[in-house]
Amino acid sequence: MLLHTEVFGDGEPIVFLHTGLQTGLTDFEYQREYFKHNFKVILPDLRGHGRSIENNLSNFFEDSAMDIEETLNKLDVKSVHLVGCSLGGLVGLCFAKKFPHKVKSLTISGVLSKKPDNWIQLHNEDVEFQAQLLQNEDAVNFFDNLHGSDWRQFIYMGKDEHWYPFQMTKDLDGINSPVLYMVGEENKGETEGTILYPLLKEDVHVSIIPFASHLVHSEQPEVYTKILDVFIKKVEKE
Repeated sequence: MLLHTEVFGDGEPIVFLHTGLQTGLTDFEYQREYFKHNFKVILPDLRGHGRSIENNLSNFFEDSAMDIEETLNKLDVKSVHLVGCSLGGLVGLCFAKKFPHKVKSLTISGVLSKKPDNWIQLHNEDVEFQAQLLQNEDAVNFFDNLHGSDWRQFIYMGKDEHWYPFQMTKDLDGINSPVLYMVGEENKGETEGTILYPLLKEDVHVSIIPFASHLVHSEQPEVYTKILDVFIKKVEKE
């Protein structure tokens, strides 16, 4: 499906893939304002989010990768610097494996490289948080107004303890481009990837950012953006 997409600026294209229950315009806001002066910033709403209306999540990651490919073709964009966090990071990883020739560089954060030993506990905590979210009238009204699809379907999807694509995140097979893996120091499960991923691929760069956790791009936007800028410019020079 063609994704609703906002585009800012001109130059080499950067695609930012938002986190779950956000949209292209409500996430990566700091990065959008920073990069739009020298790059073409492309901000799609992933399927089921914002104005990309779709209620079929049965094969979410593969279908989302296909969505991005179709959308980039429509925009006549041949290859991109791809940046994603959390749900968007997982989609970005899937896209880079499926369409390696379309990715100049891949930056991911908020992604687990392997299943933590305490995964059941972590999953149960997420389910409890999401159940509380559904009881919050203000939050429900906010997301009802933000999304054209039934956003609750992502809550239901997350109840399955097997929803996370560890089979996909455990390696970087098929990815041709340089990779930047950024994590917040407070998320111990994600920091393990800074050891694993460089062992699997030569051109993997890692950054552990202090005073941040899962959403490092919004918790420490200036540090995250500076590192991303250095990485992309280095790739552009090579």
